[in-house]
Amino acid sequence: MTGDARALTPLAVVVLGLLRERPMHPYEMLRLLHQRRDDRLVGGSRGTLYHTVARLERAGLIAEVGVDRDGNRPERTTYEITPEGGEAAADWVRRHLPQVERILEFRVALSSAHDLPREEVAELLGRRRAVLADFRAEHRAGLAAAGSRGVPFQFLVEAQRELHLLDADLAWLDAVLTALADPATPWGVHELPSDTMARLEAFRESVVS
Repeated sequence: MTGDARALTPLAVVVLGLLRERPMHPYEMLRLLHQRRDDRLVGGSRGTLYHTVARLERAGLIAEVGVDRDGNRPERTTYEITPEGGEAAADWVRRHLPQVERILEFRVALSSAHDLPREEVAELLGRRRAVLADFRAEHRAGLAAAGSRGVPFQFLVEAQRELHLLDADLAWLDAVLTALADPATPWGVHELPSDTMARLEAFRESVVS
């Protein structure tokens, strides 16, 4: 694997996102993945996570910063994200946030979007909205044409469901874009209130204690 964002897996992007918060060892990453339910997106078995961490280190996207031993527990190696890792993760999010076809990658990019500037996220999601709106118009026209030809209802139910999903996705996108346009909506860690940051830190500590 190289520093090229195209070589990253969704799990690798999630790991890099965790290390943006602070240096961690893989056990802490695994616990946070489970507690935050991020494993619903990328899995999160012990073996897969450790393999991903090893690949990221070989690629120079994370680096070892220390080894700790607590009582009889095995040694735990702590890693931090490198500048190259931060750039690769951000480029991956930029690449997948506007797209509409690879849903898993989009969901992971969306979960990491807060690491990008608000204006950039709005622009990327705006591009996604434009593509979805065009696709919805084509899909709606196709349904109307099928109806005019007398295609029976039973052969159109899946296509009708797809149209409703497109409507819901576009309505959600509009709500997100409206929120991003409001300066009162915090975006990025630097805009979160200090008490919120304290609660997040307390949660992290409780997960690994």
